[in-house]
Amino acid sequence: MFHLRALPRPLLRLTLQQLNPAHTRSFASTARRLSLPPTQLPAAPLVAPTSDIAPPPAWAVKIPLSARWIHPYMSLARMDKPIGTWLLYWPCAWSITMAAYSSAMPLGACAWNLALFGTGALVMRGAGCTINDMWDRDIDKKVERTKSRPLASGEISQFQALSFLGLQLSVGLGVLTQLNLYSIALGASSLSLVVLYPLMKRITYWPQFVLGMAFNWGALLGSSAVLGVCNWTVALPLYIGSIAWTIVYDTIYAHQDKVDDVSAGVKSTALLFGSATKPILTGFSASFISLLALAGHLNAQGVPFYLISVGGAVAHLMNQLRTVDLESRASCWKAFASNRDLGAIVWGGIAVDYAVAASGVMA
Repeated sequence: MFHLRALPRPLLRLTLQQLNPAHTRSFASTARRLSLPPTQLPAAPLVAPTSDIAPPPAWAVKIPLSARWIHPYMSLARMDKPIGTWLLYWPCAWSITMAAYSSAMPLGACAWNLALFGTGALVMRGAGCTINDMWDRDIDKKVERTKSRPLASGEISQFQALSFLGLQLSVGLGVLTQLNLYSIALGASSLSLVVLYPLMKRITYWPQFVLGMAFNWGALLGSSAVLGVCNWTVALPLYIGSIAWTIVYDTIYAHQDKVDDVSAGVKSTALLFGSATKPILTGFSASFISLLALAGHLNAQGVPFYLISVGGAVAHLMNQLRTVDLESRASCWKAFASNRDLGAIVWGGIAVDYAVAASGVMA
């Protein structure tokens, strides 16, 4: 049987605050039996939690009560919003599969690399979010969308976040050490970009460019993981094109917060481009498509790549920029999140090419 006494006191206090106010007397009695000071009792009548700590989100309520203490850490790593993990993963998957295609890598080895990089993307995206929130704690308090984040709301301390970051980076290092030495060195060299990105929004209107450099490092790392060294001829245009793609989707994302960002002193391409955002993003989209096609040409990709990957990306980006309403947060989020599907489309064409080539080798 689960007992309230087993809960840590901060969680016990939060639990009592969130119970039905109609039973305040019984809560007070329970609290006295548990020897809680009067200041830790919920107010009567209970309208809202007396603490300024944000209540657990809806997804956290599904966690068993005894394990609910983990919810701020899951929130810190954005485990409830996997879109960022997908956006970090897709350039890795493109690069791995293109390298596997050019080197006739066995399917099992390719699948292993895809799974390994998927794990790394999940862990390192979470670490990046932790670093971002540690830098931006005071800024996040001023932005409506971010003020309930665990650090901004005071739900966890900087030291707790730092300890959690140490755990995340340790797991990430464990994933990285599964690769060859060249890839270990290449992967470790990206950490400075991850740390510096949150500072860029304070000093430049181009933080999305720095984010793109960090977020698409997998386009280089995937190549070296498969081939032993990075095939710069193919990986570099793929990497630069992916940076252009990041500028597209993260500028749309930044339009959600443009009003709050002005008052908070935060810079972004959304503020820089202003009313010219759509024409400028059309240019970046064209750059992404052109460099993607160039990388495919240099890798001797087949017809499925051009029909599915390139053609599909063109159609998706055209529709995305045509339909997004940059004055609507909901529309911006929908367009931003749809880039998960764009990444899948691009990978789909590469994967078909690889599967066709592999079936020919096996035959």
